[in-house]
Amino acid sequence: MQSLEPISDTSTPLGRDFTRFWVAQGASAVGGQVSELAVPLLAVVVLHASAAEVGVLNAARWLPFLLLALPLGVLIDRRRRLPILVVSDLARAALTVVVVVVAFSGALTLPVLVVLVGLLGAFTVAFEVSYQSFLPTVVGRRQLERANGRLQATAATAEVGGPGLGGLLVQVLSAPWALAVHALTYVVSAVALLGIRAPEPRPASTGRSALRDLGEGLRFVGRDRYLVSLVGFAGIYNLFAQWVVVLFTVHAVRQLGLDAGLLGLVLSLGAVGAVAGAAAAPSSVRRFGAGPVLVACAAAECIALAVLPVVDPSWSTPVTVIAVIAVFAVNGAGTSLSSVVALTLRQLRSPDHVLGRVNATMRWLSYGVVAIGAGLGGLVGELLGTRTGIALGCAGTLLTVVWVVASPLRTVRDPAGLATHGAADQ
Repeated sequence: MQSLEPISDTSTPLGRDFTRFWVAQGASAVGGQVSELAVPLLAVVVLHASAAEVGVLNAARWLPFLLLALPLGVLIDRRRRLPILVVSDLARAALTVVVVVVAFSGALTLPVLVVLVGLLGAFTVAFEVSYQSFLPTVVGRRQLERANGRLQATAATAEVGGPGLGGLLVQVLSAPWALAVHALTYVVSAVALLGIRAPEPRPASTGRSALRDLGEGLRFVGRDRYLVSLVGFAGIYNLFAQWVVVLFTVHAVRQLGLDAGLLGLVLSLGAVGAVAGAAAAPSSVRRFGAGPVLVACAAAECIALAVLPVVDPSWSTPVTVIAVIAVFAVNGAGTSLSSVVALTLRQLRSPDHVLGRVNATMRWLSYGVVAIGAGLGGLVGELLGTRTGIALGCAGTLLTVVWVVASPLRTVRDPAGLATHGAADQ
């Protein structure tokens, strides 16, 4: 397919609006890492929750993605996205403060915490889908590759430092006060977003019911071979990668002898690869083309995971730690780089009037298979052992490579050549 315009305009600054958007996303990412540790610790330390109860709490976090992503996609395509982002941030700040107040009052119970976490998840779905759909308005479509690279690198950086910051805040301040810090990050995000001045026109009314609009979004994805290819890429990989990750945590502690501190160190240092991958996205695509980059990323991230079952319990702890850090660094670089390219392709391929529903559909499918993969991985690991279970999950991830090589994605050079009518900069 012929290129319509340069893949990315590197000579033009991304601008102040993007800087504000970047600050908002960064604050949200750091806060998310803090709460990911603080909420389970709040349940365990304050409520003395069992492992099963912590599992229910975690399910409450992900359930809104399965239940609400598609209908929220319809809403986001019918409204201006910036107000939805700001309201989502302020609502999450308020709900987090409620958790803190109830915890200090002594009235917090597990059912109350589950409900509040579920409500937080609902507004998180709205924010996640809206911010991906609002970005083209902020930077224009020719700048998407650079902008997505910076946002992904910021999220990856939060994964490096976030767990350590969260642990420090919980240890020094206690879990409720750590959540109060998280509430502040939502306020910072909202204030930054309110400073954005990019004009966002009100979407034209379709005159159709919400159900028909939802169906249109699903059909749009189903009829586009590039979007179907991206769905398959994310779906196959996320299913088996989550299978592997769930088993690895148990395997690392019980078979490889890594304690919680070493495991946290491994995951934090491994996330450095994700930072590098996101930063390399624009230059990699310009040099090699989007398709070859996606194929290489799929191969790298899957083959890296395949090293995990090879790591032997007889190895010394330093050798084990170094090997596993290398695995997650290579895997993180591949997944981060491919995520930037895939998101840019999706944004360019989808006209603005349907972009919210396309992003919502992708989120719905991606997080849906995460839950399935976790369940299947746990079951296989219980029946066959963690090492064998990880090996089977790693074999499954290799289907991702087969899918990408067989899909039309491999032929894409310049993502701008996939821009649909009505999706180019005006």
